[in-house]
Formats: sequence, C-alpha cells, structure tokens
Amino acid sequence: MMATSQAFHFVPLPCRSQNSAVAPLTSPSRHSLHRSSSLKGPYGTIRNISFDRNRDNRSLWMKSNIWLVYGRLNLKVKNVAYVPSASPAKTPGVARSHSDTFLSVSTEAELLSGIRKEVDANRIPSKAGYAMEELYHNYKDAALIGGAPVEKIVEIMATVLDRVLLQFEDPFTFPSYHEAIREPYDYYMFGQNYIRLLLDFRNSYLGNTSYFDKIEAQLKQGENVVLLSNHQTEADPAVMALLLEASHPYLAQKLIYIAGDRVVTDPFCKPFSMGRNLLCVYSKKHINDEPELVDMKRKANARSLKELAILLRKGGHLVWIAPSGGRDRPDPVTMIWKPAPFETTSVENIRRLIEHSKAPGHLYPLALLCYKLMPPPIQVQKEIGEERLLGFSGTGLSVGAELHFEEITSDCDSIDQAAECFSQAALEQVNAHYDALVQAVSHGKGMNASTDTLVLSQPWSVNSSTSNEKPRVPCHSS
Repeated sequence: MMATSQAFHFVPLPCRSQNSAVAPLTSPSRHSLHRSSSLKGPYGTIRNISFDRNRDNRSLWMKSNIWLVYGRLNLKVKNVAYVPSASPAKTPGVARSHSDTFLSVSTEAELLSGIRKEVDANRIPSKAGYAMEELYHNYKDAALIGGAPVEKIVEIMATVLDRVLLQFEDPFTFPSYHEAIREPYDYYMFGQNYIRLLLDFRNSYLGNTSYFDKIEAQLKQGENVVLLSNHQTEADPAVMALLLEASHPYLAQKLIYIAGDRVVTDPFCKPFSMGRNLLCVYSKKHINDEPELVDMKRKANARSLKELAILLRKGGHLVWIAPSGGRDRPDPVTMIWKPAPFETTSVENIRRLIEHSKAPGHLYPLALLCYKLMPPPIQVQKEIGEERLLGFSGTGLSVGAELHFEEITSDCDSIDQAAECFSQAALEQVNAHYDALVQAVSHGKGMNASTDTLVLSQPWSVNSSTSNEKPRVPCHSS
C-alpha cells in the first residue's frame, strides 16, 4: 500500500528569490492517488503522474522543467502536462504556512523580536527560541572579531533562522543519498556564506595543491577518489569547500560526505546539510542508543551502503569519510586536540568497495584543522540539540600522497593484519599533516611549516608563495 499523502509542495522555477519558500499542493487522499494521475495546486493541475513506492524521499524534476516537486510521498514523474489554473495564488513560490518573520529583518532588535514572536505563536518551542538567541549572540561575537559589520551579521543570521524555522514548520526528510539543493533556493551558498565570516583566511592554509590537481584529473577521467579524513566540527564541509573554492571549485562542489544521523535530524543542522551531497548513515557509536530502533537503523545503513556501491560503480565520484566514526575531541589530560583513531573496519569496508567497483579507485589521507570554529562538546552527547559555541579562527586542509594497499601491507601475514596495518598507515599520514597544520595555524609558522611531503599555500592570496605577504581575504558574498 502507498503511504498516505503528506505535505506536498511545488515551486515554479522562474521564482528565484533567495527568500522563496514553497506553496502547498492540495493533499489528495491515499485512495484518490490510486485512482487519479493528477494533483491540483494553486497554479493549476499537474497530470500524468506515476508513483514509484521504491524510491527514497528526494527532490525530483518534472519532465516539463516547469515544476519542482518534493515531499514525503515518493514521486516519480513521467510525461507531465501543465494545465494553468484560472486563479493563481497571490504569492508565487512562498509557502502559505511559512512565517515571513525573518524575511524582512534588518536590525538586531528586529531579529531578536522575531524569535520571541515565533515562540509566542507556538511555531517553535521555547527551547528552540533560546537556542536561536544563543546562536545569534555566539555568531555575532565570533564574526565581529573578524571585522564583519553588524548589518552583514544580522543579514546572514536572518537567513539562517528563516531556514531553521522552516524545518520546524515543514521538516525535510533526507534520502539515503542526498544531492545538494541548489534551486530554487541555493542551500550550498547559504552554508558557504554563513561559515565564511568565521574563517580567518589570513591564517588559513591549503596543503599539497598538486595532489588536489591529481585528484581532480582522476575524477574527470571517471575514476573514484575516497578521502580518509579526521572530523572536527559540524562546519567541516563548509570549511573544506571554502579552502578549495579559489583553486579547486570543482572539488568543493563535487564532494560527497558520509554523514551521521545528527546532521540530518537536528533542525539547526538540516538547512546546512541540505546544501551538501550526503550519504546518510547511523553512527556505530549511537546505533544501540534506542533498542527499538536498532533494526531500522541497520536497514537504513544497508541502503546507504548500496547507494554508495552504485555511485562507485558509475565512477567519477569524490567521497569523504571519517573512519573514526565521530568528531575529534581533546585529550582529557592535556586538552590538546588530535585526530581520533580510525576504526579499521570502516577503512577496510570502503577500501573493498573501491577495489570491487568497476571504475578505478584511489584512497588519499586528508587532514583538517578547524575545531576552534565550532568546537563540539567535550563529551559525546546522545541527545540532539547541543550548545553551539562559535569562534573566528584560522583553519587548514591538507591531502597526502595516494595510499597503495599492496605497498603498505606487503609484509603482513594475514588479511586482518593487513587491514589493521593499512588503517594505521592512513591515520599516521593524517596525523603528520595535521601536526604541520597546527604548526602553521596555531603556532604562527605559516607556510614555513611546510615539509618535504607537504607544501602549504594560500590560493586565495595574490602572493601565496611569499609567507611575509598578507593574503587577500575572499570577499563576503551576499
């Protein structure tokens, strides 16, 4: 049986305003969906629709390229005909149920008043209202350190709160494989612009651009690349994309992140996740938290693994994975941050997928330094809705030489020993690059922290080869 119709929305493509939301379709009953091949909306009737109960929830383009349809009922659209309505809605592209409180905000007072208004109207819980206020003040304090004007901060935070509010009104459901939403609302740039104000480009570095060149060439030849990386914050995808956008924008937008369930369930995370290519999984660390959901989570992970295998068979995909299974935490005694140990099974599983895919595949170690931007709680939390501390900081991203399994494991006596040896070799490379980034960013050595195997640069700078020159900071996009 097909699921009962819920919360359908459709958006006319010509409406490209950043503040555009969605307009609801008339929700037909489950039985009418079986009998009828059309849906009625404020702009007319969409006809000749077929339903595919086997597809995950995801945004789908209609064949006519007139409408974008998405919702909780799985749709597969064929042979679409659009019949104009006699009386179109007055506000095209804007959801009738979506509050416009944050769309016209221009001052801090208006923004804070808007939060209280939404709480009083019971559109968000009081706890969420408090979290919104806290997020705004933390973001403002951090962005001001970087010299951002208050007007820009309010503008950015108004868009963030508007998108978060939408998740309380009409929650987005992520499929196993989610592709970044760029239209009609560009969630990718939404996330980029938010993190951009927190990133100190003058004290940030990219390591080994020549390897990134090689990776891009491999992808364009239809080969797969997997980056074995440490994981520091919820902002990791935006930080990586920002550090790559000047020299390797193709990679920045091509990245597929293997993401835990937290970033696709927390209303404060979901708008940012919607702008990334994600393979959604449940972390092993939390899969047993709710015994009654264990079976569901395992089946969901199996679907995601199948999606990944399909992508790798096609070739030309860039996948980021954190084999530690979670974010890095500081040493409880020294309080020094280091990449968390890799889980050998995670590394071995992705390696075997690469090995058995039809397309050639490559594995590279990747080190990321950015914990000061959005440090996670010191202790791992099970609950959704953690406090979000923010900071203005330098960051670093560096990729190492390709990892070759046969070379690394040539002296191993068993399959298990080889898997452990390969995982440790990958982690050692990540640690070595991470230590160099710490020297460059935290200890003030800059590009002088480069080594024989790691060349640091600042591609966003006019004079990136000269460590004494202050680099040009990428402009803040509106």
